[in-house]
Amino acid sequence: MMGTGLFDLSGKTALVTGGGTGLGRIMAEVLAEYGADVAVCSRKVVHGQETAESIIAQYGRKAKAYTCNVAVEKEVINVVGHVMEDFGPIHILINNSGTTWGEKAEEMPYEAWKKVMDVNLGGTFLMSKHVGRQMIGHQQGGKIINIGSVAGMKAEPPDVLNAIGYSTSKAGIHHFTRDLARKWSVYGINVNAIAPGFFESKMTRHVLSGNQEKIINKNPLKRLGDPDSLKGAVMLLASRASDHITGQIIAVDGGSSL
Repeated sequence: MMGTGLFDLSGKTALVTGGGTGLGRIMAEVLAEYGADVAVCSRKVVHGQETAESIIAQYGRKAKAYTCNVAVEKEVINVVGHVMEDFGPIHILINNSGTTWGEKAEEMPYEAWKKVMDVNLGGTFLMSKHVGRQMIGHQQGGKIINIGSVAGMKAEPPDVLNAIGYSTSKAGIHHFTRDLARKWSVYGINVNAIAPGFFESKMTRHVLSGNQEKIINKNPLKRLGDPDSLKGAVMLLASRASDHITGQIIAVDGGSSL
């Protein structure tokens, strides 16, 4: 189904990092559903290829997968260049690639802390930097959507989430979003973030395995996130419906951050 009006993305190209699985795939597919051509990148290109093939088959949009470790600047520069060669200017960037490490703060290896920061916060910066350069140079505008987390908005007890590097990196993404929105408003670039609560995904499976009932019962809406919840927020921030929205963190969490 092609989008119309405010949510029509026809003629737009989107780049979704970590677009091969989980929430990334959901976001890539809804952008295609509403008319965008979609490039996805991930460390394991096979996952991205599955997303691209699904987009081509279901929506008839142009789609392609690329390999990229977003924590390595050379790889980021390379993939942005290839996407522009294959698709033209990038209008929408979703910084979704992320990793986590569950461990008590007093036991967490510093190397693990650095890995989480490099991927989650560093990767968001690097992708924004290099896609943003071409947004500034080629079309004077664009939409950047960073994926934060409600874990970066409130401190969970250790029996629910014990991953201090992850939560700290997501809080950093939220402020990075606000600061970059302020800096790049002059170029007509909207920078916003989505902070998902608990969704069923590969990353949350371990946490949910022993705590799902407790998490649901504490949630004001008494439920986990579902794909449609995320799709609505993505379409708002990717389309011209959000032309007057920038620097905002939208929690899609059933009220758990209240």
